[in-house]
Amino acid sequence: MALIDLLPALPACLLLGAAATPRFPVERAAWLAVPAAVSVAFAVWAHGSIGATLGPLGLHADALTAVLVLLVAFVGAVVTRYGRTYLDGSPGQPRFMRGLALTLAAVLLLIVSGTLVQFALAWVATSLCLHRLLLFFPERPAAQRAARKKFVFSRIGDLCVVSAFTIMALAFGTIEVRGVLAAAAEARSSGVVPAGLGVAGLLLAIAALLKSAQMPFHGWLTEVMETPTPVSALLHAGIVNAGGFLVVRFAEVLLLSGPALPLLAIVGGATAVLASIVVLAQTSVKVSLAWSTVAQMGFMLLQCGLGAFPLAVLHIVAHGLYKAHAFLSAGEVARSRAVRDEVPLLGRVAVPLGLWAGAVALGAGFGAPPATVALGAVLAMGLAPLWRGLGPFAAPAIAGVLAIYGLLQAGAAALLAGTVPTGPGSWWLAGVVIVFFAGLAVLEALLPGPGTSRAPPLRTPASQALRVHAAHGFYLNTLADRAMGRLWPFRATARTERA
Repeated sequence: MALIDLLPALPACLLLGAAATPRFPVERAAWLAVPAAVSVAFAVWAHGSIGATLGPLGLHADALTAVLVLLVAFVGAVVTRYGRTYLDGSPGQPRFMRGLALTLAAVLLLIVSGTLVQFALAWVATSLCLHRLLLFFPERPAAQRAARKKFVFSRIGDLCVVSAFTIMALAFGTIEVRGVLAAAAEARSSGVVPAGLGVAGLLLAIAALLKSAQMPFHGWLTEVMETPTPVSALLHAGIVNAGGFLVVRFAEVLLLSGPALPLLAIVGGATAVLASIVVLAQTSVKVSLAWSTVAQMGFMLLQCGLGAFPLAVLHIVAHGLYKAHAFLSAGEVARSRAVRDEVPLLGRVAVPLGLWAGAVALGAGFGAPPATVALGAVLAMGLAPLWRGLGPFAAPAIAGVLAIYGLLQAGAAALLAGTVPTGPGSWWLAGVVIVFFAGLAVLEALLPGPGTSRAPPLRTPASQALRVHAAHGFYLNTLADRAMGRLWPFRATARTERA
């Protein structure tokens, strides 16, 4: 075992040291973790993959690891810097900073896990550390309620992960991550699938849906506004991505499970559509961002369900950077809403559908796989507002964005080649995705979000009712609260009652 094989543990060790040593500032450790993450990326680039096994624990770093370690280290450094200023003078600041350090260290250890045992331990540790941050203000009933739901859903996810890992270890005879992935790839190529792997893949998919706050288990994510803003930034930009990382890391196993990928595509796609409708009816900046995260995580899992795992990694990176900036700047500026020009109703509906049809025809004509056709069509529909805002420059702008999208997709596939597989995809799933997102584009044109300069073109009782229901998240969280109340009745603590 060479010293370089222990390098993946360095960023996490720096943060663990800061959490255990009060005189070592957490912010300094977080910024030192960034060059440590860069060194891990260079080592992976030079050697292909590095790592070591130390009994039941171990380290493993490849291209996927390098990308996500860089993301988490950079976002963590920015969040800790913001957190030091945000809570300056507060008596709870040292406790908060140590909590941030422990949470970041748990996420980094999860990413570089080389064995199933360490992966499971880091998976649970990430959730428990986040639980402490969610209760930073324990006297607030909303914080208690959100943390309690998160705790229950996380324990169900933990049980799914541990059960799946046990099945995988027994089926492949190893607990090393690289050994499991190699054996799963060999089983997929030979067509001989060990017994139980279908169940293991399904359990991993369920755990990812729970971790990524997919409907109807999303309520805690939209209720964590009682926590300090740095926690929201870290949660939405990093921790909630752990579900996607679980799916991408063990993609070879999920490809052996028949129902796993369709489950991810259906639940993720439905969550993305419904959460996007809810966003249209929100007026609070931070609540809109929270619902946006639910939708984005749904879209990321949809990409996994369609077999576009490299594109899902690209989505994780882009969303992590964007959402961290959005939350950290939410208190400084009010969210601006685009002023829509007075475009005829037919144009508002026809443009996204026309772009949708053109993208589908172009992708099918060039023989693109189902995932590329479906996701390209969704992107084309999302670019429809450019037509209203850029006038004659809209067509080249849309073409340019689509070209950049294609280049980024090709770059992600090349970077992760040999590390992250690409699934065959399914045309029927792609068709369902295209139809549902086309309906969402039409609905967005008919029911614009609040704060626009024009009234909705539909003022029927049904449209007004839809807006009201969407503003309340279609009451899915209410149903979850009632079920949780029967399972674990919520009572305000003494500190809450005094407050």
